[in-house]
Amino acid sequence: MNDQFLVTTTSGFDRELKKLAAKHSGIAEVFGSLIEILKTNPYNGRQHPIRKLEGVAAGEGQYRIRIGRLRFRYDVEGHTVVLKACSLRREDSYR
Repeated sequence: MNDQFLVTTTSGFDRELKKLAAKHSGIAEVFGSLIEILKTNPYNGRQHPIRKLEGVAAGEGQYRIRIGRLRFRYDVEGHTVVLKACSLRREDSYR
């Protein structure tokens, strides 16, 4: 029995990822590990840095996962994970 989730992206996500990949090397490796994490269990906040965002409506990226300085927002619709947004956290955010 295969309980894996299907991971898809929106066109807006694809544009954001393409812009980040042009400026930062290593995005492809991070994206590959992100896909593997979300395929197995997009809800598991104990094993991975996943949070369900409060006050965010369905369709706007209710969940967030961070991998290093990258942040990804996504929704879960049945057995499909839809990646909505990606961003790079600035290094001087808390200085």
